[in-house]
Amino acid sequence: MTNLTRRNALRLTAGIAALPLTAALAKADGHATAHTVVIKGMKFKPANIEIKVGDSITWINEDRMGHTATELNGAFDTGTLGQGESATLTFGGKSMFKYRCTPHANMRGTITVS
Repeated sequence: MTNLTRRNALRLTAGIAALPLTAALAKADGHATAHTVVIKGMKFKPANIEIKVGDSITWINEDRMGHTATELNGAFDTGTLGQGESATLTFGGKSMFKYRCTPHANMRGTITVS
């Protein structure tokens, strides 16, 4: 799959999977914040992150092997990200999500949306 096709497929998948999460609600001040989680050394950095409703998270894979960010109950899945690839999700409601890398189950993280 080409990068362009792969990116489009990831965006579509992430968008569909994130529908329950996204309402594109802005914070009271009208500004959402973009957060970054780097995948490096077989870890999510930071592994645990607190964000506000309407904020987004971009996962960037800096490892040579492919990784995912997959919510344990299926709320979202970035699909496999190769080295240098990224995926972004916006979170539209208060919740707490536990996620992992599908191929590397010891890689885990949490997202708290308030």
